Amino acid sequence: MAHEFPVRVYYEDTDMAGIVYHANYLKYIERARSDWVRARGIDQNALREGEGLVFVVRRLEADYLAPARFDEELVVHTEVKSVSGVRLGLTQEVQRAGKPLFRAEVTLVAITADGHPARLPAAIRQQMH
Repeated sequence: MAHEFPVRVYYEDTDMAGIVYHANYLKYIERARSDWVRARGIDQNALREGEGLVFVVRRLEADYLAPARFDEELVVHTEVKSVSGVRLGLTQEVQRAGKPLFRAEVTLVAITADGHPARLPAAIRQQMH
């Protein structure tokens, strides 16, 4: 099931030409992922405090397809691509009026407080589908 997260482009998001600066797409998809996790009933603070686990980006491959501009309304679509014991694969796409502007394949993993890889808890793996 896809998750949608609305984003408006603010002046601070753009470069001198009024086009969204490339790194800001990463901020947009990060916000959308946080909202997506929350919508699945996962409390990331409780996960960190209770089990000592946090999600981190292991890999990200991005394609910039078309520019977004100041004051446009965008939507970030997030879909699960794959779930395993240690990895979560997502496809995220930033769209304007249904037209893709940016697409990323993101691999998330869980790590412990000391930075070591950890298995995703079974309950969380189930909530990701």
